[in-house]
Amino acid sequence: MSKVESIEAFYQSKLNWMPENLKKEIGHFNVFKLDDFMGCRAKPIPYSRKDYFKISLIIGKNRVHYADKVVDIEKQALFFANPQIPYNWEQLDEQQTGFFCVFTEAFFHQFGQLKDYPVFQPQGTPVFAISDDQVETISAIYRSMTEEIESDYAYKYDVLRNLVFDLIHKAMKMQPANLSVNHHSNASKRISSLFLELLERQFPIEDARQRFTYRSASDFAGQLAVHVNHLNRALKETTQKTTSEIISERLTQEAKVLLKHTDWNISEIAYSLGFEEPAHFNNFFKKNIQLTPSQYRAV
Repeated sequence: MSKVESIEAFYQSKLNWMPENLKKEIGHFNVFKLDDFMGCRAKPIPYSRKDYFKISLIIGKNRVHYADKVVDIEKQALFFANPQIPYNWEQLDEQQTGFFCVFTEAFFHQFGQLKDYPVFQPQGTPVFAISDDQVETISAIYRSMTEEIESDYAYKYDVLRNLVFDLIHKAMKMQPANLSVNHHSNASKRISSLFLELLERQFPIEDARQRFTYRSASDFAGQLAVHVNHLNRALKETTQKTTSEIISERLTQEAKVLLKHTDWNISEIAYSLGFEEPAHFNNFFKKNIQLTPSQYRAV
């Protein structure tokens, strides 16, 4: 199952050290040379979400996987990763270089809404093929970030925020890279695994105020940054069940647990499972169990 990688886990797994003030910072930013993570120092990049943003200048032949899509980078590209999109990339040749910066959403508190930009939208294309001239321009931005973060300038983090926005706006003036939707079984398994992980993350329900949030195929598709039809096809291929069937089965399972092992009333259970009205929950439960919730509880 895919897990969300925290900024702390990034430092521990990739660098085996932690910035001293990471826990105390309201927001975090750092910039790195990609070269330091290649060759013998390279570690596998898990296909997962991160809880931080990352903008990478990748120079070299690579294949980027994000959501259910695949983009082949023949020469060089700019890649925008955000916490909503699970991703990784494959290194396809030995000659690799570039830069990347990582930052948390809190780093931009009161400095604009990052998620409003198309490069960070779940249904957007976050990979931009760039020319040789553009490589030099973008590399210069990363070099400025490196110089700035190492400086003693009191307002250096404001400068760094402006440099990030410079990257974003330069990309938005470019054409997104060509992508291909991967319908092969490995992609279907990956999407199915992410769906099941997201489904299970909502359980167990341990408090009557807790609520099951994602209840429809479109809810899950939006969270996974895939088209709902791709999600349905992937689950049908890997589980032989529809998205709605899997959600209903898991909701029914949790409903039975709550009815048997809590003293919550039917309205509280219905609310926690995401039903707007107890009557809707009664109809759902009876359709799946052939008993009403009260009858099941009494058995």
